Amino acid sequence: MIEPCDLLLVHSKELLTIRGASKKPKASTEMEDLGIIHDGALAIKDGRILEVGPTEEIEKRYRIEALEVIDASGKVVLPGFIDPHTHAVFGGTREEEFTLRLQGKSYLEILKEGGGILSTVRATRALSAEELAETCKGYLDNMLLHGTTTVEIKSGYGLNLKEELKILEAIELLKKRHPIDIVPTFLGAHAVPAEFRDNPKGYVEEVIDMLPRVKGRVRFCDVFCDEGAFSLEDSRKILERAKALGFGIKLHAGEFKDLGGTSLAAELGACSVDHLDYVNDQGIESLVKKGVVVVLLPGVPFFLGQSHFAPARRMIEKGLPVALGTDFNPGSCPTENMQLIITLACLEMGLSPEEAINAATINAAHAIGMADQVGSLEPGKKADIVILDIPSYKHLPYRFGTNHVDMVIKAGKVAVEEGKIVLGHRA
Repeated sequence: MIEPCDLLLVHSKELLTIRGASKKPKASTEMEDLGIIHDGALAIKDGRILEVGPTEEIEKRYRIEALEVIDASGKVVLPGFIDPHTHAVFGGTREEEFTLRLQGKSYLEILKEGGGILSTVRATRALSAEELAETCKGYLDNMLLHGTTTVEIKSGYGLNLKEELKILEAIELLKKRHPIDIVPTFLGAHAVPAEFRDNPKGYVEEVIDMLPRVKGRVRFCDVFCDEGAFSLEDSRKILERAKALGFGIKLHAGEFKDLGGTSLAAELGACSVDHLDYVNDQGIESLVKKGVVVVLLPGVPFFLGQSHFAPARRMIEKGLPVALGTDFNPGSCPTENMQLIITLACLEMGLSPEEAINAATINAAHAIGMADQVGSLEPGKKADIVILDIPSYKHLPYRFGTNHVDMVIKAGKVAVEEGKIVLGHRA
């Protein structure tokens, strides 16, 4: 006998299950398959998906017992978006730098003059953990309103032990208060702080000393391996120590220059390597061999006014699993909207709508080690679901600049309805 369910969603015009890739991310032609069920339905109990299938079959099993029924007629249903790369806890804003870039200054020039990340470090250090959490809550609200249900958040705007711990404390507060699931990452090696300007090697040792103190508070350790940040040698030193301590490994690489971070990510068995606007075929092939997910961030070169985007088509053709993220931060990509990122991935990187949606759901879940829980609509997984008020999934990247969310269901409960967050803070 089938158990009664708490919630029944029926008559979706297109139900995108994204099924079959919970153990291994989608690659190559697999990224074209959305697992669509026309006139689809699903049953939910205790925050988990019980069953997925055609409405006619699901209604026969569950409708009488369902406590609540949602009619998604004419709409598209898919898993909640997973944003696997953000810097969402910070103080201040950097709109003045936006103007400077419009006048011709580059991101790296601004950073060398004490702006950029260092500007945000100063603003972040000026706030308490409570103030940071309250500020970030608004950003998470925007993410949820646009359909993001799981997000990775990096530290990295503290750049000393006290301030990095404060950021991680703010993340802990948000995990208790906000419906979105948060995966925390330690990014002490985001930039060299002003006080170590003349001793960057000393700061590398400082980051290594921080690792035991942040262990248990985060899932991953990340390093910004790029021009203007950390060398390949220093990145290796930090990440090898992090791996020895049991951290999952992530790596920023190839945003401005290819320093060889792909080979390091492959060697260390990184969960993901992110950016890769600059990468060669050898680097791509090394990642393919080790099954490392790449997180592409098209919002960054777009917002920085650059014409060089990650070679996503080449990556997919070589069999590399591709994920998408916002890189939400105050300087190089101040958007919380994964729908916009999907459009940019299609327009600027050549992804098909199907590839981009898979990249923003199940592959993004793999990039943060959560694919067994989220990223697809399959029995046993969290009931994190987005209902879009569009007639076909192809309208998602096509109708850009509009929030298509009709409803968000988070862990089996309605979280967003009629453009408003209706699910209260967690107890």
